[in-house]
Amino acid sequence: MAALRYAGLDDTDSEDELPPGWEERTTKDGWVYYANHTEEKTQWEHPKTGKRKRVAGDLPYGWEQETDENGQVFFVDHINKRTTYLDPRLAFTVDDNPTKPTSRQRYDGSTTAMEILQGRDFSGKVVVVTGANSGIGFETAKSFALHGAHVILACRNMARASEAVSRILEEWHKAKVEAMTLDLALLRSVQHFAEAFKAKNVSLHVLVCNAAAFALPWSLTKDGLETTFQVNHLGHFYLVQLLQDVLCRSAPARVVVVSSESHRFTDINDSSGKLDFSRLSPSQGEYWAMLAYNRSKLCNILFSNELHRRLSPRGVTSNAVHPGNMMYSSIHRHWWVYTLLFTLARPFTKSM
Repeated sequence: MAALRYAGLDDTDSEDELPPGWEERTTKDGWVYYANHTEEKTQWEHPKTGKRKRVAGDLPYGWEQETDENGQVFFVDHINKRTTYLDPRLAFTVDDNPTKPTSRQRYDGSTTAMEILQGRDFSGKVVVVTGANSGIGFETAKSFALHGAHVILACRNMARASEAVSRILEEWHKAKVEAMTLDLALLRSVQHFAEAFKAKNVSLHVLVCNAAAFALPWSLTKDGLETTFQVNHLGHFYLVQLLQDVLCRSAPARVVVVSSESHRFTDINDSSGKLDFSRLSPSQGEYWAMLAYNRSKLCNILFSNELHRRLSPRGVTSNAVHPGNMMYSSIHRHWWVYTLLFTLARPFTKSM
């Protein structure tokens, strides 16, 4: 009590009642934090109990969460036509463990996409996922669609894409999901996709650059570039450039580039430290499938970082993600050796 009195925290009746000058707020994902207006600081712990809390459940009927121009969360009561910065769920907070809430502590290698999106409402959001007819892309598209987003599966094979759409609709017949043709190995196809998408006159809130080729034999695309490089990097790079204006108009928006930890095991510079363009699209004699894949994933990382630097001031963020080591999907189908390795690793890696 002496310590509380010295700090000026002993003049309230309830243990959970905040001292003068303090305010209870919530983050966008429901964590409670405390603002000390006297000292102009914030903290996760309750100033008296030292506990950390989060709000429980969804917002009451008629309420909606928004973010102001300063990034602070506020709440709109559509029924009574009023706004407030006070979360209406604060009366129903629950204690959390005493560790600082971060994504690393709340999610781990066994967490599914559906668990991460639990309680989220993506109604009114438009999401494009490349390579979404199978594997990681399909699970991503399905998860967004089952949470209310309008999802566009951007795929090369329209027959398989249509099957993927049907599988999602079987789980929820009200899902807003469609397929559009996109062949990243053909830059004209990328251009046609962007034109067709813009013709829909819709926003674009999330673009997931997921499609990839792995362990391909050497070949050139019709554009004259090595296939792995064009499919994994250049096609997506061109797609983002063509849709950049839509993303900025839709802000806040996000680009997610699916990369790989294997980007660490290569380099695209020559001996003098300068970018070696011949390494990006090598000739047949200098081609090795694994190295080509690694270089394309390094390009993904560099592109995502630079894209974020350029577009984040306009409300568009870019993130590169490593989905997991040797996840069993169809990406390894081009060579039986890789199929064998992925099969052996399957019991120890994350499932789709």
